[in-house]
Amino acid sequence: MIIPSIDLMNKQAVQLIGGKEKVIDAGDPRPIMDRFALAGNVAIIDLDAALGQGSNSDLICELLGKSSCRIGGGIRDIKTATDWLDKGAHKIIIGTAATPELLSQLPQNRTMVALDNVEGEIVVDGWRKKTGESVENRLLELRDLTGGFLITFVEREGRMIGINFDRVKHLQEIAGATKLTVAGGVSTADEIRQLDQMGVDVQVGMALYTNKLNFADAIIAPMKQSGENPQWPTVVVDEYGFTLGLAWSDIQSVREAVEKQVGVYHSRHRGLWIKGKTSGNIQKLLRIELDCDRDTLRFVVKQYGNGFCHTGKRTCWGEDWGLPRLERRLQLLQNCAPEQSITYRLLNDPELLREKILEEANELVEAENQQHIIHEAADVLYFTLVYLIKSGCTLYDVARELDRRALKITRRSVNSKIQGKIE
Repeated sequence: MIIPSIDLMNKQAVQLIGGKEKVIDAGDPRPIMDRFALAGNVAIIDLDAALGQGSNSDLICELLGKSSCRIGGGIRDIKTATDWLDKGAHKIIIGTAATPELLSQLPQNRTMVALDNVEGEIVVDGWRKKTGESVENRLLELRDLTGGFLITFVEREGRMIGINFDRVKHLQEIAGATKLTVAGGVSTADEIRQLDQMGVDVQVGMALYTNKLNFADAIIAPMKQSGENPQWPTVVVDEYGFTLGLAWSDIQSVREAVEKQVGVYHSRHRGLWIKGKTSGNIQKLLRIELDCDRDTLRFVVKQYGNGFCHTGKRTCWGEDWGLPRLERRLQLLQNCAPEQSITYRLLNDPELLREKILEEANELVEAENQQHIIHEAADVLYFTLVYLIKSGCTLYDVARELDRRALKITRRSVNSKIQGKIE
């Protein structure tokens, strides 16, 4: 599987050859992140922090909200490591400072050890200093203390000259059950496919920035191929995971989907099918996911309009339900609610809305049986949703925030800030 890489220097996305010669200044990393997020996981490397010449931490914090991220560069102590995990990094990449003592203080599944090497010899200080230590020794020393290794072949980095599969296989055998991600030299979809079949991920930068490697081809490279134009069933879900329908994809449709960042599929009757082009029920493509067997895709989309189904329903199995459906109803009512409705009053009377939230919260904590609790919780959620919509926020924003908090390893206090009832 591909892990697109954003290397930061002076708040700009850059690409270096061999860690020294800057050959690409790609500018603002934000639109790059929006695109790379389609792959699901993105590596962000702070080159300034790695070289001890500054930090891009504020910018990285902003990018963290857009995708699942691996953060590396300048992580040399427990405080910095913990801070990044608390801020929402799914994994942190630790280089020189990856000692058994440090790793033992961190959740194993959230760490990766960077093994930057030139011809098998570990290099440090931004790849400028040789250590005399071999990659093999570091693998043996740390493989039971980390969730993965990022092995960068510096002599190939940025040069797009291909990967040494025999070397990767040798290192994989030493790493045992610990996952490998490799970087340096990969520039074709076929290389990504072969490495995925070995159980190895690929971190890619230069080949994507130069367009030598098509990003869509890179994403679907691990998928099983059959015939000249392979097709894959594609499960389409919304941002909450509700299944909207089943479609088909081929290489051309995936390329179009990635290029336009919208829902594009292969129709056996119409050929290339851009969802919503005629109906207006368009989709914003958020992410493309590959199943474990590499024979089915999942498109995660933001669905607009009436829904996915040609019948005008939200899904091909009828309407969805629950909080997402209520949210959409309230969003529609925001500009057209009848003046006599409760929703209209709440949207146009901030003080009333505030009082109702506080009132229902009190009633919830005073409820004494399950049915009463359910009833009062429904009231709290309804009024909260109205407040979110009035404020321009969504349930998805809240869900993302809760997911981010779940990644924190430093637990905050839950001591009450008030006494007695909420008033």
